[in-house]
Parts: sequence; C-alpha cells; structure tokens
Amino acid sequence: LLQARRVKTVTMTEWMECVRSGATDHVVALTFDDGFLDNYREAFPLLQKYQMKATIYLAPQFAAIDKMQPDHIRQMHDSGLIEFGAHTMTHPNLNMIDDEQARQEVLASKQWVEQQIGYCRNFAYPFGRFSAKHMQMVEQAGFLSAVSTKKRIEPFTPDKQFCLPRISISGLMNPVQLRIALRVGRYRL
Repeated sequence: LLQARRVKTVTMTEWMECVRSGATDHVVALTFDDGFLDNYREAFPLLQKYQMKATIYLAPQFAAIDKMQPDHIRQMHDSGLIEFGAHTMTHPNLNMIDDEQARQEVLASKQWVEQQIGYCRNFAYPFGRFSAKHMQMVEQAGFLSAVSTKKRIEPFTPDKQFCLPRISISGLMNPVQLRIALRVGRYRL
C-alpha cells in the first residue's frame, strides 16, 4: 500500500529532518518497539525486499521477549535501512518507578545502543507512559525525539518533539482499515 501510493519510508532521524525542512508530503517513519527477534527474522527481509527504512526501539534487558542479538542489530544497521533507538533497559512503566531509576533506564539504554552501533538519537516510552519530567530526562540525555503510543495525526511543533504520537498498525488490519488509519490516525471510527 505504501509503495503503491509512492510513500517514502524514512528513519525517525530522517523524519525529523523532513519535518524541519517542511518536506513531509508522502513521507512515513516506520517504527517497531522492544527489539523482538521477529523484527530480524520476519520484518527485516521484507524491508530489504522493498527497500523500506525503519527505526527499531530496543529494550535490551526486557525479560518477557525473545530478543535480537547484537550481531542481528549490527547487520540490520549496516544495511542502511534500519536505525536503532532506545526504549529503556528493562521496559518499565516510567510512571511507576522513581525518578532516579527512570533516569538510569533512559541513559543506560541510550548507552547500550551507542555501544552497538555508535549512536542513538531517538527514544520510545515503554507502554507509551510518561510525564513532563520524563520528557525532560529524555531531552537532557541528548535524544533528538521521543515517541509515545498516542494514536493520532497532528501537525508537528518543536514543543512536541519529545511526545510524538504514532499510528499503530496490526497484522490483523484489512486494507480499508489501514487506509483509514493512515488518513485519520486510527482505524476505528
């Protein structure tokens, strides 16, 4: 659907550059959270086949998932199609832990990604849960942007670069639902 509509996929860093230059028509940033192994086994071959870019937010000590390994991460990064961002170390709800623990989760995840590929510019809040103090932590850590799980489409303003909404896409969606989601930000009207 995206290729049929001549939509260009970009990483989050590239998307932020597009926003700043005003060149956002027909540009989409694909994102994946957590660092599931299926991002490497299933999504990556499709992204390669269609030459589509994406950003994957990693939570390297998230115990509940089957994770990508560092060699998978480096291979995907080396392809030029995948950018990696941070998603905390253990995937906690930031609103349920103390400030120092939250700060350490943010910083340690950034450092972990930097050790793997050399840089880490973008962040995703686990469960999409955060407050103004977490936005400040992310900004102070040196990130370029942070994404939430708020499902909507809205104009970008610089004060929102650390609380960007996203549109969730599910493999269970039919083509009509996908078109609606891309147009209005959600597929249930």
